[in-house]
Amino acid sequence: MIYTFDRTLDGLLSAVFDAYFRRQQPEMLVGEGDQLPLFCEEVYQVTTTDEKARRVWTGLEKRLKPEALKLITVSWLSEEKDLPTPLFRYIYKVFQSKGGGGYDFTDADVLHVTNTARRVMHEQLRMKQFVRFQKAKDGTYLGVVSPDHNVLPLVIDHFQDRFRDQPWLLYDAKRHYGYYYECTSSGPLLREGGVRGGSGGSGGPAAPIRITFENEAEVPFDLTNGKLDDDVLSADDHLFQDLWRTYFKAICIRERLNPRKQLNDMPRRYWKYMTEKQR
Repeated sequence: MIYTFDRTLDGLLSAVFDAYFRRQQPEMLVGEGDQLPLFCEEVYQVTTTDEKARRVWTGLEKRLKPEALKLITVSWLSEEKDLPTPLFRYIYKVFQSKGGGGYDFTDADVLHVTNTARRVMHEQLRMKQFVRFQKAKDGTYLGVVSPDHNVLPLVIDHFQDRFRDQPWLLYDAKRHYGYYYECTSSGPLLREGGVRGGSGGSGGPAAPIRITFENEAEVPFDLTNGKLDDDVLSADDHLFQDLWRTYFKAICIRERLNPRKQLNDMPRRYWKYMTEKQR
């Protein structure tokens, strides 16, 4: 028995609701449009509703501690294709277990979800370390990233706390959205290409807002390397970039070069957006 869903977390929670309502435990959860297994007796299409998702989540809150709930939301940000089935079974077992489940790390599904969440948390830590900002003429600082996992929601609070006195845009080129933090008023950086913005949430007018560009081809920065166009880049930023590259080279002790260690600490996939690795 196969359940298909819309690849959203609400859809997965709705699948758990339907499984209990139908008194079934499907063998696999498959995203809409994905290839189905060759042999299956029944395929059931899950209909996602806010009500079903809310009721399942409320039940989880009663049975799990906050750190276990965080495993679910953080692991989902991994966007890994093999996660839905183990995560579905993880949640299903929580409702089956009198003790709440979710804590038996000898269970393959619990271990899968936990290890996935750990990979996401490791990625968000590297985002905090490796983001490089450039200053535009209007005073906005731009940082472009393309992480393996969808970690921007996990790092926004960090950057808001650290750079609360300056406007900045952190943009995920892989997922085509970003967060913009505005101290005063938006400048030309965001007017280029057009912007669709969301709510700032409960943080008030200074909270970062989620944005997407209507036409990425017209944005004033290069999505392949994160560089701002010269006509938008602040006059001082070229100097600061050269100073940073000079400092990076100056602290290098050639006799102690260890490329393998450097690649382990700073994986190559991050280099294209890092000032010290650009020419």
